[in-house]
Amino acid sequence: MYRTEKYYIKAEMKISDLIFDNPSLLLLLENLELDLISGERTIEQVCLEKNISTSVFISIANLFNGFYPTGEEEFSSADIPTIIKYLKNAHNYYENEKYPEIRNCIEELYKRNSSPEIQLVGKFFDEYFNEVKEHLAYEDKVAFPYFYKLYDPSASQGQEKENEKYSSNEYHDHHSDIESKLTDLKELLLKHIPVKNDRIIRRKIFINLSDLEHDLNIHSTIEETILIPIVSQLEKKID
Repeated sequence: MYRTEKYYIKAEMKISDLIFDNPSLLLLLENLELDLISGERTIEQVCLEKNISTSVFISIANLFNGFYPTGEEEFSSADIPTIIKYLKNAHNYYENEKYPEIRNCIEELYKRNSSPEIQLVGKFFDEYFNEVKEHLAYEDKVAFPYFYKLYDPSASQGQEKENEKYSSNEYHDHHSDIESKLTDLKELLLKHIPVKNDRIIRRKIFINLSDLEHDLNIHSTIEETILIPIVSQLEKKID
């Protein structure tokens, strides 16, 4: 069993030790496209090998341990590609892994519970996740290409001319609190749907929803406290 107490992650710590303590950090490695086998190497060593900002790695890793950026971290425009890589891979995880996983559990719930209210679970989740997918598509097609082009003007990344006047302010205004609505769905499962022969699958759905909610919160925090400030500073320099 991994440790439940939270501690602040530092550059000299071994990645393997961190994963033993908090297995959810495996998702961090996946999204940064790093090898899951790190041996005895520290964060600092791996980041140096893979040309990844130690500050970015530590800041994201600490979000998984419940610590938010303080504003004193050192980020630069050179970190934009790494952050966008992480976020785009997270999008793929939500759409192609987490959503099907939860949807399959909901289908199993239908088989075990014939209450009329049970159909609300799937309907609510599908409507919610359609909103999530719209948000992710907006980031992939509008925001991220703009950020990347700002970082590297020679790279088009599919950015259309009509988006040339786009700015980080528009992105911030468009940024919705997509993870908070999961609370309503969890309350539906806990408070309003009669329990039949579905306790096990209901537990799995609830845990999966909580995991998704937690990761979406990390995703939003990365954008709001790391990516947007970097882009805003870059825009000011260009202006």
